[in-house]
Amino acid sequence: MAVSRLGLVVHGGRAEAVEAARVVRAWCEEYAVRCTDIDVWHNGERRSTREELEAAGDPDLIVTLGGDGTFLRGARLAAEHDALILGVDLGRVGFLTEVSVAAVRSALDAVREDRLRIDTRMLLALRASRPLQVPPGIEAWVRYGRGPLLPPPPVRPDCEVDDEWGIPLDVTALNDVVLEKLSRDRQVSVGVYVSGRLLASYSADALLVATPTGSTAYSFAAGGPVVSPRAEVRVFTPVAPHMAFNRSVVTAPDEPVGLRVLERSGPAAVSIDGQLRGVLDPGDWIGVYAGPRRLRAVRLGPMDFYGRLRERMNLTDAPAAVADGCAPPLWSVTTPPPGDLAHLALLTVPDGTSPIL
Repeated sequence: MAVSRLGLVVHGGRAEAVEAARVVRAWCEEYAVRCTDIDVWHNGERRSTREELEAAGDPDLIVTLGGDGTFLRGARLAAEHDALILGVDLGRVGFLTEVSVAAVRSALDAVREDRLRIDTRMLLALRASRPLQVPPGIEAWVRYGRGPLLPPPPVRPDCEVDDEWGIPLDVTALNDVVLEKLSRDRQVSVGVYVSGRLLASYSADALLVATPTGSTAYSFAAGGPVVSPRAEVRVFTPVAPHMAFNRSVVTAPDEPVGLRVLERSGPAAVSIDGQLRGVLDPGDWIGVYAGPRRLRAVRLGPMDFYGRLRERMNLTDAPAAVADGCAPPLWSVTTPPPGDLAHLALLTVPDGTSPIL
C-alpha cells in the first residue's frame, strides 16, 4: 500500500522503543514518508484524539512501539481515522502487537510492498443514561504516579440522543468496558441485562464486557474464557461476585449488554480499556454494544494465536500426557489440506511453506 503519512506512538520510558523509533524515522526519510510523533501532551495539556490525529497530519499508518498498553493508545487513534495500525512488540505478556523490534524495518518494507494482510477487530461502543463525569478529587486517588486521566468521553454528534435508549458516547474500546467498585470495602450492586432482559443482579468487585481481543486481558484474569480474536462474540464476566453463579456469558454481537447500578450500591467507576473515564451513581446505567467501526491491524502472515497463547501463558503439559515424548503435530504444516478441509483456518499454505513468522 502507498504510505505517505505515518504516525508514531512510542513508549518513551523504554530504551529499545526509542531506538526502534530511530529506525522507523530513518525508513520514512528514505522513502519520503512524512513521520510525526503522536504525543498526547502539548504545552502541558492533554490533547483530544482528534487533536492528536490532526497534529500528526491524519496518518495512513500508525506504528506503535511498546507493549499492549501502547498499542491500545494507538488503536484508539487508528479507529478514529480508519487508519491501519502496526504494533511492534516490546511487551512481556501481550497479545496485540504483531512484529518483533528486530523486524521493524522489514515489516515496514512489507507494508510498502503490499505484502500484508488486514486483520479486522471488533470494537465496543457505549451509551449511558447520562454523560460520564469524574468527580473532583478522585483523579489524585487513582493516578498511582501516572499522568492525568483521560477526559470523560464526549457525546457523539452523529448519533441520536434518546431518553429511553440513552446518550451515545464517543467511545472506542478494543479490549473491554468495565464497571467496578470505587471503595475496597464495598462492592458494586449491578443489574445485568442481555438483549433488554434481566439476566441477574450481581454484587461484585467488577463486571466487564470484553471483545474477543480483550478475552485475554482483564476477563482472562477474572476466570473468563479464552476466545479466538476471529470470533464474532462478546464476553460478560463478573469479577469476584458474591453469588453462586460466577460464570462468564458469551453473547452474540447483536445482543446488547446493559449494566444498571442498583439503589443499594455505592458509586461505580467506568473504565474503558483500563482507563477510568467516569463514575456512575445508583440508578445510572450503561449499554455496551458491538461498535459500527472496526480496527484494521496490519498482519504479515497467518496469526498463530494459539501458539502465542501457549508461549505467553507459559502453558505446560501434564507429565502423564508427555511420558512418551512431545506430542507430534496433528495435521501437516507442509502440505495443503484436502478439498473437504480447504475452507478451514489451518496453519498451512498452498505451496507447502510454513506461514509462521
